Amino acid sequence: MEQFLATETIIIELLLIVSLVALAVRRLRVPYTVALVVVGLLITIQRPIHISLTPELILALFVPPLVFEAAFHVEFDRLRDNLIPILVLAIPGVLLTMLIVGLIVNAGVGLPLPVALVFGALISATDPVAVVAMFRSLSAPKQLTTIVEGESLFNDGTAIVLFSLVLATAVQTSGAAATLQGFNLGRAALDFARVSLGGIGVGIGLGWLISRLISRLDDYLIETTLTTVLAFGAYLIAERLNFSGVLAVVGAGIFNGNIGPRGMSPTTRIVLFNFWEYVAFVANSLVFLLIGLEVNVSQVVANLQPIGIAVLAVIVSRALVVYGLTWIVSLRGRMTRDTSAPSGTTIK
Repeated sequence: MEQFLATETIIIELLLIVSLVALAVRRLRVPYTVALVVVGLLITIQRPIHISLTPELILALFVPPLVFEAAFHVEFDRLRDNLIPILVLAIPGVLLTMLIVGLIVNAGVGLPLPVALVFGALISATDPVAVVAMFRSLSAPKQLTTIVEGESLFNDGTAIVLFSLVLATAVQTSGAAATLQGFNLGRAALDFARVSLGGIGVGIGLGWLISRLISRLDDYLIETTLTTVLAFGAYLIAERLNFSGVLAVVGAGIFNGNIGPRGMSPTTRIVLFNFWEYVAFVANSLVFLLIGLEVNVSQVVANLQPIGIAVLAVIVSRALVVYGLTWIVSLRGRMTRDTSAPSGTTIK
């Protein structure tokens, strides 16, 4: 009983901190997620809080609501119109980012290459929360926002799959002279396709099933509960089948968000959207606050040089990948328009 009350007290304290930080950033005009990490660091310096959370629990508890809420609001027509740049950035883009970051960290920090690639896979997926919020305040083009949000949905799954594959290789090798000799590219590609497509298939199938159930109901409480079951159930079922749980949630969210609301009443839509907005806010806030709480400040200070090299590696890799791949995509688009234009027509 005492343990339960202690856990409940910590949760209430964290939610109170989240609320206060959210109020403060409105006046300070700083990115909300950055402020949460800084506050977590300050709390750790004053009074360390020890929270035992395993990686599996973090993924199963926080990833489904965050990914589902983002996917639920993606308009299928906009996603389809921008599918090529989204997939290019989310699949080969994440792979190239992992490789560039791994090579730079390997050369600059001295980590064995397999270990450096594990770090590259961990850091290759982007979080667009602060960026999208800035886009909205600046009235950025809708297409740009769609591409960033769409990439963030799919690159999480890509990064997790790559992380699993590279980690397996890193575990099999050891020592500073470790290489990727044990890495089978063909087998890795097949595993990636199986895990990715299987996850998306599970998500779409469950999204279709829940959408059919929702279309036969007119009770916003039950319909909201069904979407909650869908978000967490898609992740758990896909993981049990050794598929990507993240991509399963993406598929379920996109399908249910575009098909499910057609059978909902206006009241249900309002309740559902508000519910998922709140759940995503709480989950996202707790994730970044916990990041700050888990950071060991003394270790950060002692390793400023390798941290600086890692940050530089991420910035350089992201710039090369985004500018390089988007240039190739835009060049392909111009060539397609040129070849499809009628003879004698001038393309401006």
